[in-house]
Amino acid sequence: MELLYKGKTKDVYELDDQRVILKFKDDVTGVDGKFDPGANTVGLSIDGMGKSGLKVTRHFFEKLNHLNIPTHFLDADIEENTMTVLKASAFGKGVEVICRYRAVGSFIRRYGMYANEGDKLDSYVEFTLKDDERGDPLITKDALDMLHILNKEEYDEIERLTKEICGIIREELSQKGLELYDIKLEFGRVGEDRHIALIDEISGGNMRVYRGNEYIEPLDLEKMILSK
Repeated sequence: MELLYKGKTKDVYELDDQRVILKFKDDVTGVDGKFDPGANTVGLSIDGMGKSGLKVTRHFFEKLNHLNIPTHFLDADIEENTMTVLKASAFGKGVEVICRYRAVGSFIRRYGMYANEGDKLDSYVEFTLKDDERGDPLITKDALDMLHILNKEEYDEIERLTKEICGIIREELSQKGLELYDIKLEFGRVGEDRHIALIDEISGGNMRVYRGNEYIEPLDLEKMILSK
């Protein structure tokens, strides 16, 4: 298979005209050797992280597909750390969408004059550009439209899907005594009709989850999510 792209946490290989293979790696985002799902650089490598992330991603994508929520997911091979997905085109050079239920991380760094660590937020959705050089800047609906990255109708659809998807994940976690603080998603255009669909992954490396005041590490989170 032809290597199309080497990413921070996954490599992408071409399978055919319609499908690609995502190879999950043990690298995770962070700063100064500490894991941070909101960081835009690889901070460290955690043994088993790739397989763990793939297991959780498969779990949630299969659930979303069953609920007829559009995703690019087709299949996963846990032993090979690979996921087969439909090809997707990015919005611009990539847009990430964060849904926040608690004020932590970059939200507090930006708005700490008005919010306290851990304040509750009402499914707050924000869009950022995938741009390492500029620190993945926030961007508004109007700017996305004016820069022809995505139009206002697409923005509204992504925001709606984000709240629906994150609500499903949040509810499942709450049933296990866990609280979702925030989560990062990515969307793209998929298929001949170029419909909007959830792409990339849904894993412990993309979310902050707590049990009471205890932060749950991604590898521990996988075991909790997949436990019967």
